[in-house]
Parts: sequence; structure tokens; C-alpha cells
Amino acid sequence: MEHRLVHVDGKELKISNPDKRLFPQLSKWEFILAYYRLAPYLLPYCRNRALTTIRFPDGVEGKSFYQKNAPSHRPDWIETVNDGDIEYVMLNNAPTLVWLANLACVELHVSFNTVHEPMKPTELVFDLDPSVPGFPRVVEAALMIRELLLQLGLDGIVKTSGASGLQIYLPLEPRYTYDETRKVGKFIAHYFAKRQPALITVERSVNKRGDKIYFDYLQHWRNKTLIAPYSIRAVPEATVSTPLSWEELTPALSPKQFTCANIFDRLEQKGDLFAEALRKKVRLDEILQFIDRNRL
Repeated sequence: MEHRLVHVDGKELKISNPDKRLFPQLSKWEFILAYYRLAPYLLPYCRNRALTTIRFPDGVEGKSFYQKNAPSHRPDWIETVNDGDIEYVMLNNAPTLVWLANLACVELHVSFNTVHEPMKPTELVFDLDPSVPGFPRVVEAALMIRELLLQLGLDGIVKTSGASGLQIYLPLEPRYTYDETRKVGKFIAHYFAKRQPALITVERSVNKRGDKIYFDYLQHWRNKTLIAPYSIRAVPEATVSTPLSWEELTPALSPKQFTCANIFDRLEQKGDLFAEALRKKVRLDEILQFIDRNRL
């Protein structure tokens, strides 16, 4: 069986079937190289977090499965963390990323908290998903939410999911509990569902949403995950979950336009637009006090 030996930061890895087609336009080797090049941008947002992957051993047009537990055949240098009955991989370095890519772990989903603060998330995330094809209404909803955030003295960082939606991050110091962040997420989601009922819904059932944008505040919780910034998505175009500037949110925007084929030119031109998430933190004290005061 064909394989290729590579050395990554002092670790030797055997890449199996490098010429195997994982995407219509990407071999497994090209996919691994893409993740290796994305490592400097992706790793800061995955480090010391529980990782869930979606594996596609026969390519993205084949069957897939979720993997939470670390494979038993892993190298001894792979870092893991136990949470209940699950032993999660921690994606803390480039060799681990290449090892995961060799297993055809296409999508990388990480927890909202680090292992150091298991009950306190480092961000509050608003996940916006269309119920029917089309992206302009997702953009419209995101811009409305940002306008409210600015009025509240807050601001978020936005990225594509890489699939069909947008995600707005409020970076936090790990000082708020999941109960507190859920309280804020629920308040803002229901606020828009009531004031923009033709555009935004909190209805979980897809069949009952019509053409509305689903504001998913329930996904933000302990032991739940979200697609990592700069993770590749398992779609034929090999899209990448890509941070954006707010000025890029126009009706012409599409998450399909950011792919493995062009993400590196974008990073060279614009840098890591998500890096601010590691530096600039917001405080939720005032909005929590408002919610409690008004019993919302």
C-alpha cells in the first residue's frame, strides 16, 4: 500500500494513500498540505479544547462518522483530556493536525471552553442558519444583530460556518458560567424573534421555520461544539470556515467563495481577521444585570 513519510516539528508521520481523492479537486495529500498551511491560523482557536472530528475515509462524497474518543492506535505524543467517559484529542500542534488529516478528519469542531476552565466559555456565539437556500437573509440578520450589540456597548467577530450560515463571536474572559452566557444568548435570540418575526426564528424544527433564519442559541453549551475557525468543511468545494470583516457582509456574499483554493491568498492579503478574538474581550455584566433586573 502506497504511503509517504513526512517529518513535522520533529515527529515522523506515515501518510497513507496520499493520492486518494478526498474532494473532487483535492487528493488526500493536497488536503493534508492545506491543513498544514492553515495550522498557524487554526491552532490558536483549537488549543486546549476538546475536539470532535467528522471523518470521511472514502472522501466527502462517501460515508462519514463523528469521532469524539481519541483512536486507540494514536501516537503516544498526541495530547488528550478525559471528560466523563470520553477521552478527547486536543489539537495543540501541527503534528497532531497532520495526523488527524491523514485519518481523513475533514471537519474540526471544538468546545466553547478550554480544559482549564471547563464550566466557563471563552466566547458567546450566535449561530445563524438559513432554513432554505440563500445567503442574503443571513447577512441581513447578522447586520441587525451587530447593530443591537453596538447599542449595548458590545461588538462581535463574524465568520462563515463554511457551510450555509454565519457565526458571531463575543470573545470573553473565562469569568461567566454557561448559565450566564445562555441567559444572554436566549435574551438576544428571543428579542429578534419577536421584533423580526418574518426574518428570524428560534424554532428548532426545520419543518416549522419556513424561510426564516434560525438563531441557534442552544448550541452554545458545555460538551457541545462548533466548527473551528479555518476548519475545512466536507462539501465538494472544500470550503473553509472563514473570518470576515463586517464590511464584507453584503448581499453578494457567499460562504462558498472561501475555499482551500483561495484561502491562502486571502490570508496573505488580509491576515487573520479572527486574531482579535484572542485579545479583545467583552464584558456581559451590564446586560446580565439588565436581564435580571427586568426578569427577562
